[in-house]
Amino acid sequence: MRKALAIAVLFLVTGQSFAQKVKSNSEKMNTSKEHYTFQLSDKVTRQKVSFKNRYGIILSGDLYLPKNTGTEKLSALAISGPFGAVKQQSSGLYANQMAERGFAVVAFDPSYTGESGGEPRNVASPEINTEDFSAAVDFLGLQKNVDRNKIGIIGICGFGGFALNAAAIDKRVKAVATTSLYDMTRVMSRGYNDVVTLEQRTKRLEDLSQQRWKDAEAGKPADGPRNLPETLKGDEPQFVKEYFDYYRTPRGFQVNSVNSNGAWLITNPISFMNMPILSYVKEISPKPMLMIAGENAHSRYFSEDIFKIANEPKELIIIPNAVHVDLYDKVDVISFDKLGSFFKTNLK
Repeated sequence: MRKALAIAVLFLVTGQSFAQKVKSNSEKMNTSKEHYTFQLSDKVTRQKVSFKNRYGIILSGDLYLPKNTGTEKLSALAISGPFGAVKQQSSGLYANQMAERGFAVVAFDPSYTGESGGEPRNVASPEINTEDFSAAVDFLGLQKNVDRNKIGIIGICGFGGFALNAAAIDKRVKAVATTSLYDMTRVMSRGYNDVVTLEQRTKRLEDLSQQRWKDAEAGKPADGPRNLPETLKGDEPQFVKEYFDYYRTPRGFQVNSVNSNGAWLITNPISFMNMPILSYVKEISPKPMLMIAGENAHSRYFSEDIFKIANEPKELIIIPNAVHVDLYDKVDVISFDKLGSFFKTNLK
C-alpha cells in the first residue's frame, strides 16, 4: 500500500526538496520562453493580452481570432490546462483550432504559473484557479467583437475540474467542455482510484503541517521535487511515461511549464485536501456539458464518475484507443469538430 500511495502522488504532489535543473534533455529542446509547441493557423491571428482576476492577480493570455470575420460579434471561449501547463502548450493548440472554427478564444496561464502574476511561484489553488476562468470570461465579455451572452469554457486535464466548478458558479458561462478530466481535489486527497486510507491521509496532513513550520522559519515556501525526472529508468508507471513523452520531449516541452521544467511547492496540496470542487456539479444544469476522455486513459474514471452524477444535458465521448496525453495535442485524435459543433449549437 505504501508503494501504491507513492505512485498515486508521484506526478501531482510533492516530497522533499527541488535541486535538479534541466540539463541534457533541454539541450535538444527549444528553451525559448516564446516557443509554442504547435503552428499557428494561417486562418487565425494571435495577440498577447492580460487581464486581472478578482484577487488582483494579472493573468497572461493569448487571444486567438478567426481572420476575415467582418463586424459580426463572435461567440467566445476561455481555455486553460492541463494542470501544470502553459498557454504555449495544449490550451493554445485548442484555442488555435477553435478560432479556426469561428470562435474568439483566449488561452491563459493560471495564477502563479507561466507568465501570469502571483507570488510565490508554482502554486495552485482550487478557488483561485476557478476564479481564473471567470476572469477570462470578464475579459472576453469586454471585447467589442464578442457577444458576451455567448461565452463557453474548455478545461483540459486538471483545469477540466476548475472549468466545471466555474460553470456551476458563474451563470454567464453558457456551455462547458472538458478533455482528459482530472478532479485535482479528489486525486490529491484520495490518490488515484481513491486508494489512500484515512491513516495515510492523516500522515500526509501531518507532514504538510510540519512543512509549514519549516517554511515559516525559512521565510519562504520550499519547492518539492521535479514534477518529472530528467530521464526515465524504465520501471515507472505507464502514465508517468506518457506524461514524460509529452512534457519532457520536443513534442510538448515549454520552459515556463511547471511540468516540463520545474516543481510545485511542497505545501501545494494543502488547499486541495478538503475542498471537493465538484460538489455542486449538478448545478451546471441546465447548461450543457460535454466531456471527452481516452478509452485507455488512466484518468478516464474521473469523467465517467462526474458524468454519472451530473444532470442533463450532458454528453460523454470516449475516444477509442486514446490515452490521457493524446488529448493534449494529437489533432487527429481530439474531437475538435465535435467541440466546434457543441459550442455552435449551445452558445446562443
